[in-house]
Amino acid sequence: MIRTERLILRPPVAGDRPALYAMWGDPLGMADLGGAKDKAACAATLARHAGYAPLGFGVVERCADGRVVGHVGLKPGAPDTPIVGLLEIGWIVARPFWGSGYAREAAQGWLDWAWANRAEPAVYAITARRNVASRRLMERLGMRHVPAMDFLHPAHSDDPDLADSVTYRIDRP
Repeated sequence: MIRTERLILRPPVAGDRPALYAMWGDPLGMADLGGAKDKAACAATLARHAGYAPLGFGVVERCADGRVVGHVGLKPGAPDTPIVGLLEIGWIVARPFWGSGYAREAAQGWLDWAWANRAEPAVYAITARRNVASRRLMERLGMRHVPAMDFLHPAHSDDPDLADSVTYRIDRP
């Protein structure tokens, strides 16, 4: 568990499912992340992310009221991407909480944890080129775009705009 000024970053529990499923089922919130997920796809996402527990990928809970506002953390870079096996950070915050700074606060919490607890020289992030909000967050975190690692994401081969992906990197301080 990580505590930031306003957030608790922790593994998900069964009671988090309604909030997470609502977030992942939101077509607008998921537009740049592959589209809304049905209940089965949400359950599969939770199961996949449970395997990342040693790296730390989990729920973002607001300290003030215990509400789940997102899912942020570290994981191994996915196969068929230029960051396969490298340390990746990813995030999603539910749409009602956009603009609150929660994604940045949670991502920074995980980056601080990574520098203190992991040996990797860098952390990477990928997103669709069109995902301007995530790209801005990457830059605010101090990440830099690595154009040589941009790619067409095979998971989105049916949507060329979504498949057009960018890679960012932040080096150990």
